[in-house]
Amino acid sequence: MKKTENRKIITGLLAAAGSTLTLLPILAPVIFSIIKMIQGGPFLLDYLMPAELFFVALLGGVMLLWAANRAYSKRGIIGWGSAVAIGSLVGGQLIAVITGLASGATKADGWQWALVLLSLFIYTASLVVIGITGIILTREQFQQIR
Repeated sequence: MKKTENRKIITGLLAAAGSTLTLLPILAPVIFSIIKMIQGGPFLLDYLMPAELFFVALLGGVMLLWAANRAYSKRGIIGWGSAVAIGSLVGGQLIAVITGLASGATKADGWQWALVLLSLFIYTASLVVIGITGIILTREQFQQIR
């Protein structure tokens, strides 16, 4: 095996692991909800789980950035997507604290609640974009080996 092929294999594996870790916070609540439904319970989707699993997604994002830098490909979308994900999650938490939603002083409705949910949606959508880009990066690396 040539040195460049080894590099592409390692980069591809790094991108695959990063994609998996980035998409796990999105897929986990769906999988758990389906399992609960199969067991006879109602379909309950924990829409806060992606935020709760932030550090898993962060590790995946770091791995994808590393792989993108090694591959000289997809650095912009992964970097900006990661920045948007982190910014929207932190921003949503700040809004919740400032408006009193986090402490319970403000009722969970109205524009404050909508703004926090919007930031959570932007965070989740960013993770999906980063994860799909990671899958594309993985595919590119392994196709170049053939």
